[in-house]
Amino acid sequence: MPDTIKLEIISPSGLVYQDDVRHVQAPGEMGYFGVLNGHTPMISALDVGRITADRDGGRDLFATSGGVAEVHADSVIILAETAERRSQIDVDRAEAAKQRAEQRLHSHDPTVDFERASTALMRAFNRIRVARGV
Repeated sequence: MPDTIKLEIISPSGLVYQDDVRHVQAPGEMGYFGVLNGHTPMISALDVGRITADRDGGRDLFATSGGVAEVHADSVIILAETAERRSQIDVDRAEAAKQRAEQRLHSHDPTVDFERASTALMRAFNRIRVARGV
């Protein structure tokens, strides 16, 4: 179909998603960006956030913790550090990770790596939001 683009999401564990979609939205480091067929080629670093793939018949959501997107006029390839489909996110596990990160951030323990705990909190919060469709 001429008004669709091929989307591939690949993580270190392999191919996560491949389909023809009408629109892709991804979390660039400078903010979210959208891609339609005919987009100007570009490369963007990705941040923690939600990847949205709008296709005929529905929408697929993924939680990602960063990576790189390579955009061409007729395709988008996302090389993600992690990418989880909404339906595969374990909310209880994400909630537990969120609580652990919050405890670390609120502790006064000088051995806590606050940058790492902050990143863990962002990732857990993102997974929970994506799982809930927010």
